[in-house]
Amino acid sequence: MVNALAQVPSEFLFALGTLRKAQCRSELRLDEIPAPARLAPYAVALGAEVFSPTAATRQVPVHGPAAKAFAEKQNAGIPDEEDEELATGRFILLYDPDGSAVWEGEFRIVTYIRAQMDAEMGNDTMLGSVAWTWLVEALENHAAQYRAAGGTATRILSESFGTLSDRPDTIDIELRASWTPATANVQAHLEAWSDMVCTFAGLPPLPPGVTGLPNRRLN
Repeated sequence: MVNALAQVPSEFLFALGTLRKAQCRSELRLDEIPAPARLAPYAVALGAEVFSPTAATRQVPVHGPAAKAFAEKQNAGIPDEEDEELATGRFILLYDPDGSAVWEGEFRIVTYIRAQMDAEMGNDTMLGSVAWTWLVEALENHAAQYRAAGGTATRILSESFGTLSDRPDTIDIELRASWTPATANVQAHLEAWSDMVCTFAGLPPLPPGVTGLPNRRLN
C-alpha cells in the first residue's frame, strides 16, 4: 500500500484530501464506487443516492430492541427496503499529469444525475435548461471556480404495457456534465454537486448559514 501511494502524484493526493473535507447534506448517501480506468491515468468516483422515507420508517420505535436497531440503521445511512429513490448520481474526478487540451487543465470532473420528475415539471420543454441552471447556480453558490463546462440534459418517458399497464407513466431527467476545476482543491465542487443531487430529488434548500452534515464513505 505504501509503495502504491508513492506512485500517486502529490497533486492528485491533495485533491483526494479536499474531497474528504466536503460537507454534504445528511439526506445524501455518498459512497466510493469503482472509477473508470480508461478516462485518465488517475481517477476516483463517488456514487450518491437520495431516498424518501416511507411513513413507516419516519416513525421511530420508542422502546425495545427495535428502537436501537432503527437508530443504528438511520445513523449508518441505510435506506429502508420500501424507501423511494428520489435521485441518484455519480461524481468522478479525473487527473492526467500531462494535461489535456480538451479539458484545459490536468483535472476534470465528470458527473451524472438522474431523477424522476412529476408530470407537470417533466413535460416542461424548458426542463433541460432548468437542470443546467441548477448546476451553474450550485457551483456559483459554493464559489467553485471552473472552466470549459459542458453537458447534456435528457428527458426519458417510460410507458408500461401488458401485465404492467396499470403502472403510471413516468418522466425522468438525466443530466450528464463535466467541467475543469480551477485548482486542485475540489471540496467546493463536490459540495455543489451534492446540493444539486438534492435539488433534483426535490428537497428544499438548506436555510442560509446552515451546513449539511457529512454522510460519506471515502477511503
